[in-house]
Amino acid sequence: MSKSLFSALDNIVDLNKASLAISLLAIAFNPTAWNIVARNEYANKTITRTFGGNARYGCYFLAVMIFSFGLLRDSLYHRALEDQPRVSLLPEPYATLVPAALFIVGQTFVITSTWALGVTGTFLGDYFGILMDHRVEGFPFNVLRDPMYVGSTMCFAAGALWYERPAGLLITIYVYIVYIIALRYEGPFTDMIYSRRAEQQKKAI
Repeated sequence: MSKSLFSALDNIVDLNKASLAISLLAIAFNPTAWNIVARNEYANKTITRTFGGNARYGCYFLAVMIFSFGLLRDSLYHRALEDQPRVSLLPEPYATLVPAALFIVGQTFVITSTWALGVTGTFLGDYFGILMDHRVEGFPFNVLRDPMYVGSTMCFAAGALWYERPAGLLITIYVYIVYIIALRYEGPFTDMIYSRRAEQQKKAI
């Protein structure tokens, strides 16, 4: 049973392609690296000091880095898909409609959450001491708790279905797992930052 399963997987996923391993590393690198960098910034203000004590400039620099590495990650993902076996996954017209719908909805979640949070809210400004006045509760945060991560995962799935690469669906599952792990560290730490501010405001009254 297990041999037949591995044999079937071997026909639709080429594990020997270096591009696949590189894509997986890039996917794991981004949230891991930015969480480490952001926590260091919160504790030591390394980036802020580099920019002469200007927290906003430091946050904008990190935003450019995160955005650039996100583009690189997406490029590596598409390269990995190109190197994988192509297998028809959905019948027409669903082979076109489903990935298109997933991509549109996913991008909507990503773009609208970025718009609602702004640059500093999106790119870890909290760790620089740039805190929002209140929790964002409008769309898409009234639909999903983490719309940016969900939207990004949907876009990965859309790419896999559009290019008809089963390996892409496995990568999408991997993306989802990586995001869940990242949120287990990112969410509570962000909550702690805002809890500390609330305590400081109470003491100041």
